[in-house]
Amino acid sequence: MSWLETELREQPEALQRLFDSQAEAARGAARLFHRRDIRYLLIASRGSSSNVARYAQYLLGRAHRVPVMFATPSLYTIYGQPPRLDGGLVIGISQSGASPDVVAVLTEARDQGRPTLALTNDVESPLARAAEAVLPLEAGREQAVAATKTYVNSLGAVALLFAEAGKDSTARAELARMPDALASQIERSLHDPPPLEEYRDAVGMTVVARGVNYGTGFEIALKIRELSGLVTEAYSPADLMHGPIAAVQPGWPVVVVAPSGPARPSVEEIVPPLRARGARLVAVSDVRAVLRRARTRLLLEPGVPEWLSPLTAVVPGQVTAMRLAALRGLDLDHPTGLRKVTLTR
Repeated sequence: MSWLETELREQPEALQRLFDSQAEAARGAARLFHRRDIRYLLIASRGSSSNVARYAQYLLGRAHRVPVMFATPSLYTIYGQPPRLDGGLVIGISQSGASPDVVAVLTEARDQGRPTLALTNDVESPLARAAEAVLPLEAGREQAVAATKTYVNSLGAVALLFAEAGKDSTARAELARMPDALASQIERSLHDPPPLEEYRDAVGMTVVARGVNYGTGFEIALKIRELSGLVTEAYSPADLMHGPIAAVQPGWPVVVVAPSGPARPSVEEIVPPLRARGARLVAVSDVRAVLRRARTRLLLEPGVPEWLSPLTAVVPGQVTAMRLAALRGLDLDHPTGLRKVTLTR
C-alpha cells in the first residue's frame, strides 16, 4: 500500500487525536477572537493550506461577523512594504510551518503589536516560533507529497476554533461525531468506488463548488492535478458562468461538489447548462436529485452538518485523484517535480 493510501486511511484517527489533545489549546486560541480591537482576520497560507483558509473565510467570518482576508506575502518579502495591520488578528496556516513567506507575515504582525495564531503540524517550526498562540494539528508524520491527513486536521482545527470561540455546545457535539463520519466516508469511497477508466485519457477537469465547500473544490482540483497531472481548475458556479464555461466542450469532465445544505441549490443550478454542453458530470453529493443526473456518482456520507461537510466531502476527491494517478501509471508518493515541503518567498 502506498504512503498516500495509508495516510488517507489514518485520517479519522488523526482527527480524533486532534480533538482529544488540543481542545484546551483551541479554547486558549479562541480568546484572541474576542479582543475588543479585532475588526478583521488576515490569513497567510500556501498550497493546500490556502484551501483550508477558504474554509476559514466562511466559517470564521460567519462566527465573528468580521471580514476574513488573505495576506499578500510579496508585500512583506519582495517589496518590503507590508500594510498597516491595525485591528487585525493574523493567522498563519502551514502544515510544515516552514514557508518563509507565511512566517514573514506573522513576524511583521507581531512587530506591529498584533495578535497572531499559527495552525501547524510542527510546534518547533519557524511559524510556531513566530506566533503568539499555536494550535498544533496533531496529524502525525506525513510522508506522501500529497497532503491528506494534515489537510483534514487543518480543517478540524478551524472547526475547533469555531466551536470554542462561540462556546457552542451543539457545535462541539457535532464535531465530536466527525471522526466516525470520516471513517464511514473513507470506507464508502474506498470500497464502493464507481469505475473511472473512462477518464484515464482525459487532459483536464473542472471542479465546481460553493460556500463552505468552495475550498473543497480547490483541494480536489489540486489533488487531481498534482497526482495525475490533469490540468484541473476550480470555480464557483457564478465564476464558471462568467466566461470559463466556454471551455467546457463535449466530453469534458466536470466534478460538481454539492452536499446537503444552503449552498447546494446554487451548485445544482449549474448542472443543466453543463449537461447541455455535453460535459461528463461527476457528482460528489448525498442528494439524489444531484446524483441521478451525473454520469459518475461519488456518494457522500449522509447526515453530516453542512458546516462540517468539508471534512468528508474531500475524501471522494482524494480517492478519485489517487485512482486516476494509478490508472495513468504514476507514482502516488512522488508526483513528478514536487516536494513535500515547498519553501517560497
